[in-house]
Amino acid sequence: MFMKEKVVLITGGTSGIGRACAVAFGQAGAKIVVTGRDEARLAETAQELARLSIAHHTVRADVGVEADSERAVSETIKTFGRLDVLINNAGISMRALFQDADLDVIRRLMQTNFFGTVYTTKFALPHLLASKGSIVGISSIAGYRGLPGRTGYSASKFAMQGFLEALRTEVLPQGVHVLVACPGFTASNIRQTALAADGSAQGESPRDEGKMMSSEEVAQHILKAVQQRRRDLVLTTLGKVTVLLNKWFPGLSDKLVLNHFRKEEGLSVNQQ
Repeated sequence: MFMKEKVVLITGGTSGIGRACAVAFGQAGAKIVVTGRDEARLAETAQELARLSIAHHTVRADVGVEADSERAVSETIKTFGRLDVLINNAGISMRALFQDADLDVIRRLMQTNFFGTVYTTKFALPHLLASKGSIVGISSIAGYRGLPGRTGYSASKFAMQGFLEALRTEVLPQGVHVLVACPGFTASNIRQTALAADGSAQGESPRDEGKMMSSEEVAQHILKAVQQRRRDLVLTTLGKVTVLLNKWFPGLSDKLVLNHFRKEEGLSVNQQ
């Protein structure tokens, strides 16, 4: 129980990878604080953590709102007196060609995925400096390789990774660990809640969730990476191959990614 007596704040911890991390880190001994916008999902997460006898606190907050992010950190310190690990997990996706998407869709993704990370990290940083703790950004393969139909999502994850890389370098002399975790396609609800071109919820996943890595398995990988204070974590064979191909054979990567995403129903990427 290497996390015993440590305090972990997880944004967007009411489902998917966030909730799985709450359970994994809690079972490793940590005290858990979870944020989320949905009161019902917060209650469900609290019940699950209580069932497992995990010390926890929930905060109804929207990471895209600066004051909410500040309050989440303040409540963490007020409740448990310290902060050792921040997991920036809150995020939304999209599924629409850029030419069809409302610009507000891009703004919403940047506000949650990028600025949500910036806001929460800003207010958490003094406490993480004191504990020489860890900052985790749950990014995506889309943070390494732009994906068609997900321009706003890719942009937000590229921005997150650039921010965390710069911050990692700044806090390196002060002993703070920064991990960028890129799970690849994971069985979670992020695709069901992805935004369509008009900003409405997509409502269903275009992919076979049963063939993907589970959120629980991803959470175990993240827990281990924090323990080992790793710099980067890229998961799934497809994810690792995509990152390598994009680095060494970018032209080939363009064609392979295009062909892969042409298979998605309702996402018409025209042939020339």
